[in-house]
Amino acid sequence: MNLVVDVGNTLVKLAVFSGSNQVLKKTVLKSDFDKALDFLQEEYEAIDKAMLSVVGSFSEKSRAKLEKRFKVYVISPTIKLPFKSDYATPETLGYDRIALVSAAAAQYANKNTLIIDVGTCITYDFLNSEGYYKGGAISPGIDMRYKALNQFTEKLPLLDASIPQKLIGNSTQTSIHSGVINGVTFEVDGIIGAYKQEYQDLTVILTGGNAHFLRDRLKNSIFANPNFLLEGLNYLLEQNQNT
Repeated sequence: MNLVVDVGNTLVKLAVFSGSNQVLKKTVLKSDFDKALDFLQEEYEAIDKAMLSVVGSFSEKSRAKLEKRFKVYVISPTIKLPFKSDYATPETLGYDRIALVSAAAAQYANKNTLIIDVGTCITYDFLNSEGYYKGGAISPGIDMRYKALNQFTEKLPLLDASIPQKLIGNSTQTSIHSGVINGVTFEVDGIIGAYKQEYQDLTVILTGGNAHFLRDRLKNSIFANPNFLLEGLNYLLEQNQNT
C-alpha cells in the first residue's frame, strides 16, 4: 500500500492508496502530523512506501519519523515524470503543479487537458494531446482576494468566503462577495473559453479546496475531482518506486 503526504502552508493532507484506489484521506494541522502517522501505521500495516510533497515548511523531526517507517520518495523536478515539458524554468515549477499534471498524464492521455486548482492561488496548467506540458497561469485565490480587500483598504471588512445570492450587491458585504466570487467565476470561465478557441477538444479538470465555490457556477463543462493532486502523487510514487 502507498501513503502520499502533501504538506502545505498550514495543513497536511494524507491519503492511503491500494494500487490506484484511494482508501483513506485525512487532513490535519502540521502539529498533529505525528499523531496522524501513528494512526495510519496502526490501521494500515501494509503501507510500505510513501511519496512526500512539501510546499510549505516541514519539521525535520516529522520527516525523520516518516522516513524511519517507510521508504520515502520526495517529489522534485528531477524525479521521473510521465510527461515532457516545455516549461522555461522547470526548477521553479511548484510540486503541486507537477503532481496535477502527472495525474492528467495518467488519466487523460492523448487529450488536451487544462487543470484548474482553486486553492491559496488559482493555478492553470495545460498538458497537450502529445504529452507536452506547456505551462499555464497563476492568479490570486479566493481567500487571498478577500484578505487583499481588507489589508489594502482602511474600511473594508475581512469576510469569510460566501456564495453571493445576487449579482448586484446591496451592501458592502454582499458587494464584496459578489466581486470576489463572481470575479473568480468570470475569470475561470473566460480562461476556459480562451483555451477552447485554440483547442476545441479540451478536457477541463477543476480541483482544490475552494473548487466548490465554482463547480456549479461555471458555464463551461468541467470534471470536478477534489483528489486530483493526491492521485497525481500516488501515480508518481508508482512510477518512481523502482528508480
